[in-house]
Amino acid sequence: MSTLEKKPNITSQKVRLIFMGTPEFALPGFSALIDASEIEIVGVFTQTDKPVGRKQIISPPPVKEMALKHGLRVFQPKKINLETETIRALKPDLIVVIAYGKIIPPAILDIPTYGCVNVHASLLPKYRGAACLNAPILNGDSETGVTIMRMETGLDTGPILRQAKIKLNGRESLKDVHDNLSALGAEILVPTLKDLLAGKIIPQAQDDSRASYIKTLSKENGRIDWNQSASAIERMVRAYNPWPGTSAVCQDRTIK
Repeated sequence: MSTLEKKPNITSQKVRLIFMGTPEFALPGFSALIDASEIEIVGVFTQTDKPVGRKQIISPPPVKEMALKHGLRVFQPKKINLETETIRALKPDLIVVIAYGKIIPPAILDIPTYGCVNVHASLLPKYRGAACLNAPILNGDSETGVTIMRMETGLDTGPILRQAKIKLNGRESLKDVHDNLSALGAEILVPTLKDLLAGKIIPQAQDDSRASYIKTLSKENGRIDWNQSASAIERMVRAYNPWPGTSAVCQDRTIK
């Protein structure tokens, strides 16, 4: 029997958990884990402090700020693949990842007793990849949602533990979808982990034939092509607000 097949006794001791996340999107889920009485967060991995805003002031990521506020141990490696032994020494039962922004290598995925779990902001296998929040707006979808999955080496290919949906009315901005899915993921995260560790969830393999992939966005993606339909441009403005924003060239001037 593999370690992932063993049924843990979560009532006898707290689950030792490592959290990996970086931006504001991760905060509600991170907060839910902090508040869970069954969980002990033994380490928080986040990206390095970076320059922010017009003045390029070096600032910590939101997850680091929350972690320090709660007295948690923070790690900010430039390369996560060099932290295998550090993570092993923390003896995690579980690793939870929400928008960390780095690929987790197999050597780390194999460390936790009960594996690594990711909260992904789409209804997988649709919209694997980084820009999953923008895609349903850009494509005029009628719904989107979050997927909690067990991580494996492929990009967002792991088996699904639970999904939850929201309806889209065709007026949402990127911020609307961001905030709604961030809260929704937090709402179902701890109950999903409890059910997983209690052996109440059978992970469901994704149908790779239905998969779609979304590339990382750049400011060039926000350039308006006036040959597109008015509805497509309108969706683009909402999908890219606030990032990467939209712009167009008019009389040799770039207008945002």
